[in-house]
Amino acid sequence: MSKEFENMALAPIRILEIEIGQPLLPVSPEDKGYSYRQALCLIRLHSRPLGMIELDLTNGPINADDCAQHIWNALGAKISVHLQQDNLPAIRGLGSEGIQVAQKPYCIEERERFLKEAPFVSIIVPMHERPERIPACLNALLALDYPQYEIIVVDNAPKTDATANFMHENYQDHPHVCYVREERAGVSWARNRGIQTAKGEILAFADDDVLVDRYWLAELVKAFQVTSNVGCVTGLILSGELETPAQILFESHDEESGYSDQWRFSQHIFTRRKRHVHLYKIALFGAGASMAFKADLLRAIGGFDPALGTQGLVQSGEDIAAYFKLLMQGYDVVYEPASLVYHKNRREYEALYQQIYHYGIGATAYLTKNLLEHPQLVIDLFTKVPYDLFMSMKSLKKKRPTSVIYPKELAAMSYKGMWRGPFVYLKGRWITRGQRKALTSFQVEGNGSVEKGRSVS
Repeated sequence: MSKEFENMALAPIRILEIEIGQPLLPVSPEDKGYSYRQALCLIRLHSRPLGMIELDLTNGPINADDCAQHIWNALGAKISVHLQQDNLPAIRGLGSEGIQVAQKPYCIEERERFLKEAPFVSIIVPMHERPERIPACLNALLALDYPQYEIIVVDNAPKTDATANFMHENYQDHPHVCYVREERAGVSWARNRGIQTAKGEILAFADDDVLVDRYWLAELVKAFQVTSNVGCVTGLILSGELETPAQILFESHDEESGYSDQWRFSQHIFTRRKRHVHLYKIALFGAGASMAFKADLLRAIGGFDPALGTQGLVQSGEDIAAYFKLLMQGYDVVYEPASLVYHKNRREYEALYQQIYHYGIGATAYLTKNLLEHPQLVIDLFTKVPYDLFMSMKSLKKKRPTSVIYPKELAAMSYKGMWRGPFVYLKGRWITRGQRKALTSFQVEGNGSVEKGRSVS
């Protein structure tokens, strides 16, 4: 651990949600036996996320009226737009009584209409030697407001029977849950095993360290209707805990991407037309902790590249590579912030240090993969990318201000990973060359096995 990190005074930040479609409550600094000096609040209206606000709690609780004023000052424009879209009366300010209306908002009616004919979905959750995370993860998934789905837990390269035993003892007879074992290490292999097992028309993916919102799946799947050509949808991922300096640094790392809250809380549609932008702005797409694909399309492209997302080699980038592959085949990718999950960031600095390093490897490994598979992108890389990269650097000034100084050694580790990425990917591509060919048809069962029953909801 560096002295720079040891000298940081990063106080824990309270995370909470405020639904302004109902009366507001005071915001207290006290929670879980700890007194916080700052709160980071997700503001929702009719369950839809609008944005984040920061509240200073150093002087004690903030009463409901003051809280409402803070929200209106920061998000008044977005509140007005939402009310207009719901065909509801405009307001000139927000009070502690919240925004209460007599009729059911249009956005809720729209979601309820969709759920009446929603397709069957398979949710695939890779896990590796972390059975303690299963209850919270699965409890949230089982509480989803969605009519028909199955949950496939993929036990990836287990060294013990801890996960298998836990699943057997607690979920063996559950109609919505099935347990699958995949011996090859890496999230790509785990997800591909889930794809082979799944019966859903839509395949959704979540990680074992996220807690999904009640409406996560409904909003994720509903977004396939945004255009007639959607192949993949990703969702909003927020930090579920900011208790340690490492977690706060990871949050600031996300801010360094330059994508503001205004961007994060707006729906975006990515198409092949702007492929040169999507090629390198990998943070645009969203992440594998919250994504969904049309099952036939994901199988047709061979699932996730095992040369990416593999333990010991390139441990990330397999998700965005799949998005980009669909884009290059002419399908749209939609980012839908109404589909929300909370992610528990790594608590220890050493784990964050390695994570940033592997993110760097994954970024350039992903780029190498696409340049190998689509040589025509080299022209884009040297003609269109420099201008867009310059413009994106200017946009860094528009991100949400942060008082966190990002350690130089973390940035250095990211660059070190980027330099290694192409070489590590080529090595992984060579090692998995035979297995990659087998995945194109998804006919080979490989080293996995199904050990429990499945949902027939």
